[in-house]
Amino acid sequence: MIDSKTNEVVTTGRRKTATARVRLVTGTGKLSVNGRAFEVYFPTDALRTLALRPLSATQSVGKFDVRVNVDGGGPIGQATAVSHGLARALLQTDVNHRGSLRAEGLLTRDPRMRERKKYGQPGARKRFQFSKR
Repeated sequence: MIDSKTNEVVTTGRRKTATARVRLVTGTGKLSVNGRAFEVYFPTDALRTLALRPLSATQSVGKFDVRVNVDGGGPIGQATAVSHGLARALLQTDVNHRGSLRAEGLLTRDPRMRERKKYGQPGARKRFQFSKR
C-alpha cells in the first residue's frame, strides 16, 4: 500500500509471532527500528544480514530510507519478519524485483509456528515418564 500523504510504501511482514510494519521511501539508506538505530536494535551481524537480505538481493542498499515497527517474537523472528516486510515493500516499488526476491525465497511467509502445549503433558510432545509398577 502506498501512503498518498507521505509517498511511503507501507507493508507488513510476519514470522512466528513477530509482526513488522515496514515503511519504505526513496532516500539515502537510513534505517531505524522501533525509533532506534538499526545497528543498535539488531546488535549482531547475523541478524542484520538476515533483515537486509531483500535489499542486497535487489542491489538496493543505500537507495531507500526504511522505518520499521516490530513487535512480538524473539530476535530471529523479528529479523525475519523485517526481511519479509522489506521484500514486499521492494516488490511494490518495482515489479521487476519479483524474480530475484522469489529466487531467494523472500516473498514466501514461513508458516511454521510453535506447537501448543497439551493438557496432561509437560510440553507439546513430551510425555510424563511411564511407570509399569
